[in-house]
Amino acid sequence: MAEVTTAERISPLEKIGYGLGDTASNVVFQTIVMFLPFFYTDIFGISAASMATMFLVVRIIDAFTDPIMGAIADRTNTRWGKFRPYLLWLCVPYAVITVLAFTTPDLNADNKLVYAYVTYTLLMLIYTAINIPYCALGGVITGDTQERVSLNSYRFFLATAAGVLVASTTLPLVDLLGGDNPQKGYQLAMGLFGTLAIALFLASFFLTKERVVQAVDKGTNFFKDLWVLLSNDQWWVVAILNFILLIPIIIRGGAAVFYMKWYVGAGTALTSAFLTVGMVAAMVGASFASPLTKRLSKVKSYMLIQSIVALSSIGLFFLAPADLVLIFALFFILQFFMQMGTPILWTMMADTVEYGELKTERRITGMIFSGSLFTLKMGIMIGGFILAAVLASVGYVEGDVASQTPEAITGIVWLFTIIPAIGHVLLIGIVLLYKLNDERCEEIRAELDRRHAAAASA
Repeated sequence: MAEVTTAERISPLEKIGYGLGDTASNVVFQTIVMFLPFFYTDIFGISAASMATMFLVVRIIDAFTDPIMGAIADRTNTRWGKFRPYLLWLCVPYAVITVLAFTTPDLNADNKLVYAYVTYTLLMLIYTAINIPYCALGGVITGDTQERVSLNSYRFFLATAAGVLVASTTLPLVDLLGGDNPQKGYQLAMGLFGTLAIALFLASFFLTKERVVQAVDKGTNFFKDLWVLLSNDQWWVVAILNFILLIPIIIRGGAAVFYMKWYVGAGTALTSAFLTVGMVAAMVGASFASPLTKRLSKVKSYMLIQSIVALSSIGLFFLAPADLVLIFALFFILQFFMQMGTPILWTMMADTVEYGELKTERRITGMIFSGSLFTLKMGIMIGGFILAAVLASVGYVEGDVASQTPEAITGIVWLFTIIPAIGHVLLIGIVLLYKLNDERCEEIRAELDRRHAAAASA
């Protein structure tokens, strides 16, 4: 199998181009995290208990399609590469299904729930189909680990720019476009976001290039690829980190609107400002990952980051609604450091591709990223289920109501603060198992280059 790896420097324009793909993804993903639970309960009109079951069922179905999509992407060969074409092929279906998922049909309660199941399932499947090739693309633009940190810093800076856009404009757009009809407002707002996603995916397609080239080994199949993946011990570390990380992210993100509305007593404008501050903090934090990892190892950097995030989450628990400035400040700190850790984690994921190739002589970029996204989605599933289940257990009342019980409000505060903090503490211990520091990655790349040169001259 002839392969070519490269450690050439990547231009800022191409890094921006790659990052725009995650801007497109996050226009939808951040809307799902921040607004979908509230949309389903208070706008669409299903109970928290029904939502909890749906999140669990749909995420299980969706997660098991990830390795299949990874194997398909690894076997794709076009004049544009393996992974880039999916940005071109799937951007329009992605936008259309997004709008359908945020559309409220005029149906009875049972049929409305069926509609929610179908559209939410389709949304998750199309997200998988376009996002796995996009994530794998980051592993073949460059083979240099520091360039990967930089590439992913650009990516997550621009991903959180989408979060800023979503946080600051969704609720105002719903009011502007829907007037007294928030159901119409959400549908039209997502139409605008979907159109923007199409343009951004196309920009990412045209501005990037695949450099780490892998020839297809026709003697392999899905199950052989899966075995190679599961034998990669460092991939397991990253996969578990992804799984644990997404649980607190989804719980906190989904609880934020409930927290601001029922605990703080905020209206639309203040809630939008709160979410926007968090996303601005995350956007800035992503850009600090590369400077930090040049001074500390990836493992030490990640441990420091998660410690600060956990402490910030706990600090929020002790603040009263009147402590609005401190609530904003701690949320800013929390989001700043949380997103700083994301490029580091995705760089770890890309580095496990070469590590796995060294061990098995098989490069399975798509399968590596799809397997990691499988565990990430399992974390999303568990986080969404916990969020909805806790809301149901504390007696949260759906719809346009004047008040909630003290037990419901206490549950919302725990969902926003202490429960996510537990997840971040767990990450500190798990990341110690990761062994691919910069020196080891350089050794692996040098050995792989030697093997490729020997194979080419044979």
